[in-house]
Formats: sequence, C-alpha cells, structure tokens
Amino acid sequence: MIKLIPIDKLQPGMYIHDLNCGWMEHNFLRSRFAVRTEEIAEKVRALGVLEIWIDTERGLDVAEAPTQEDHAHKVDEALQALAGEAATAMPRIPVRLEIEPAQRLHGEANRIVRDVMGDIRLGKQIQMEQIEPLVERIVDSIFSRQDALLPLARLKDHDEYTFQHSVSVCALMTSFARALELPREIIHEIAVGALLHDVGKARVPDEILNKPAKLTDAEFAKMKNHVVQSKIILQDTPGISNIALDVAAQHHERFDGTGYPNKLKGDEISLYGQMGAIVDVYDAITSNRVYHKGMAPTEALRKLLEWSKFHFKPELVQAFIRAVGIYPTGSLVRLESRRLAVVQSQNADQLMQPTVKVIFHTRGHYLTPETIDLRRSQDRIIGHEDFDTWKIDPARWLPE
Repeated sequence: MIKLIPIDKLQPGMYIHDLNCGWMEHNFLRSRFAVRTEEIAEKVRALGVLEIWIDTERGLDVAEAPTQEDHAHKVDEALQALAGEAATAMPRIPVRLEIEPAQRLHGEANRIVRDVMGDIRLGKQIQMEQIEPLVERIVDSIFSRQDALLPLARLKDHDEYTFQHSVSVCALMTSFARALELPREIIHEIAVGALLHDVGKARVPDEILNKPAKLTDAEFAKMKNHVVQSKIILQDTPGISNIALDVAAQHHERFDGTGYPNKLKGDEISLYGQMGAIVDVYDAITSNRVYHKGMAPTEALRKLLEWSKFHFKPELVQAFIRAVGIYPTGSLVRLESRRLAVVQSQNADQLMQPTVKVIFHTRGHYLTPETIDLRRSQDRIIGHEDFDTWKIDPARWLPE
C-alpha cells in the first residue's frame, strides 16, 4: 500500500515509493529505494520535502497515514472545484491564423536563446536589443491567442533542452501573467526574466549540464549554483528590470523556505519569483529527458496542487491551473467513447470540457479528424494519455 507520511516520520526500514519533488530537485539515482540507514534518511530529509510517499508492502508502515487513493481523491476534488470556477475569457483570434506565426516565433526564440548562452560562454554581454523585440512579439502572440505557443512548449529535443526550456517558461509565464490581468508593461518584464532565467547554466560545465545520468553531490551543487550565476549575469546587463531579475534569481525559492539559493520564505519571495517557481517546475516535470520521462500535463497540475500545501502559494497554483486549463491545450486525452483527442482550446466557463480534435481509437487505428466542443457533446474526458504510448506524433496534431 502506498501512503503519504510527514518527513519526520521517515526512518530506516521504510521503502520510499516517490520522493515527492520534481526530478531535477534531487540527485538520488532513483525515486524508489529502501531506506537502509539513518544516513540515507537524513539525506532525504535534506531535500526539503515535508511529505514523502512510502510503500508499506516493501517496508515499515505508519498506521494513520493516508493512502495514495485517499490523497488522490482529495486532489481531484480540488481540481473539480477549480474547474467549476469560471475563468476570465481572453479575447482571441482563430487559432489557425495564429499557429503558423507562433511556430516561426518559437523557432526564432530557441535560436536567440542558444546564441545568448553561447555569447555568455565566450564572456560576452547579453544583447538586450535582440531580446526586447523578441519578447514583445511573444507577448503580442499571447495577447492574441493565449494558448497558441503552449503546445509548442512541450516539443523539446534532448540535446537542446536548456534553450527550449527557457522559451517554454517564457511562453507559460506570459500566459500566466496575462491570466492574472497584470499590466502589459509588467508582463513584458516578466517575460524577459523568464526567457533569461537560466542564463547562469552557460557557466555550468557541459559534462554536468548534459550528463545523461544522475549527478554526484558535487555536480548537483554546481548545477544549483546556476541561479546565483544567472543573477550575477543579469545584474551586469544594462536595461534589466528588478522584475526580470526577481524571476531569474528566485525561481528555485519555495514558499515554505526550503528552496535555494537564499531560503526565502513566504512573501519574502516576490510575486514574480513565486510565479517563476511554479512555471519552472511545471515545464521541467512535463519534459522528457535522456533518462527521465516527463509526466502528462494534467498529472503535473495535480502534483503542483499537491505541492502547494508547502512549496507554492495555493492561490497562485490555482490561478496557473485556470490559466492553462485542467487539460492543457495540445495535451492528449481519452474520451468516454474510447476515442483519443488532442485538446484544441480552453472553454473558460467549463475547464473540464475543452474543445478537442478526435484523431484515434483505442482499438489502434486513426479516425477521420473531428473537432468537438465538449460543452455541446454527450462525450466526455475520462483521463489523460501519453503520445508515446500510442505512438502518436504530437507535432503532427498541433491545434489548428
């Protein structure tokens, strides 16, 4: 039986089922292992997680701890409650008129971030005259069609993850800020900070940054230092605002004070740093890496909701979920009719009933594509699915 226990209940003899944190936030070889010694237990406690999942069939039990099923039921109830709250409907143009420009913009943004990282490695300064117009176009795109860039954010190559993650975080942060109805000039600065939030990784050795295995303790410390390096680089960049700096310098801080580099707590972390922390984790845990498979977007939103008990401000996590939708645009879902569909767009008044394009049947064959507004259909979503499991190419089925 899988149970959730407070970290202070962890002891030798237990078997950890899940470390209950983003996979990039720990350097254990696996997320499931036996706690054989107090030294191992102490290393787990040092991660800063306040709750952890144990397998009571493979180790010691905590009698009063809730089961995985009980906990999942509570999280799903919270998601259902969020879905019942009407979100702000954003003005939008037809997605077919926005997706091709979004694809071109996404490609250009990846190239520019790659060039910026290369310049930093050579000791050059960030050229803000390159960054500013790019960010303004990203903001324009999100204002025109809030979710046009978001499906593209999930399409990443293993070798270019660092650059593509930065562009994805920028798109997600801009959409998040738009949903919060922040002033456009503030949104622009947030987007600048998001695009450049990981520039410090240019000062992390390639053999650590691209290592296709778990990092040693020393390597992990060097990787974590990228946040400090990002702050130093941006402080030396003319034209960088305090808002952009906060996004980069605070995106690994946690609301309960367990983050890094400064262990800031609560509202010691700026709104922009708190937003960055949520978005950075979401994009990281939904991304595939060489030795780690990303989770489905809806499952990642469940994890954010679960972690908001400690690590993130609950109201902000809830706002982020409303911004991207319970079933985010571009994700693959299973319908009650046993058909698979790609989410095309959100319906702000019914987050559990987006507009989808039916493409595949679980019997194993493609269907004639059909777009359905689930608010006006007898069919309904019963779960999320994985593109790889069904050997479906997500790039082929971008919203159109």
